[in-house]
Amino acid sequence: MQLSHRPVRTSDIPTLCCFPQGPDELFYMFPKAIYPLTPAQMSEAIAQRSGSTVVEGNGVVLGFANFYKVEQGGVCALGNVVVAPPARGRGVASYLVRCMIDLAREQFAAREVWASCFNHNTAGLLLYPRLGFVPFGIEERQAPDGGRVALVQMKLALR
Repeated sequence: MQLSHRPVRTSDIPTLCCFPQGPDELFYMFPKAIYPLTPAQMSEAIAQRSGSTVVEGNGVVLGFANFYKVEQGGVCALGNVVVAPPARGRGVASYLVRCMIDLAREQFAAREVWASCFNHNTAGLLLYPRLGFVPFGIEERQAPDGGRVALVQMKLALR
């Protein structure tokens, strides 16, 4: 599958809202959102964040990410990372995160890219280290059901 990427468009938002397949997946992607993800919630997140990017394959939107924190010449922190269910396990997330790393380097002159991943998100916990991210912290957070979860923080130093 040939992948490409581009800035998000308003017309992509309804499609993106279908990607999280339940409250847990939405929590991994967008902890402050309430399931089901609505276009209003997604639009607000995009408006408050930087670098919102989609990945396409054969003209179909397959993935999305942005930065919830951008410090010019400093840190870019990845957020809202999600891949369409049928495209999971096919390299879309790796391609997407690499695109975001390039964006952080080229548009924001970042020195580091940060990613945070909840302990139940096995796919994310395995993805980021494969791309060179190293853990640097763990924070306790509260899951939607009130339980305790660990948020693993990782960073990638850019040259």
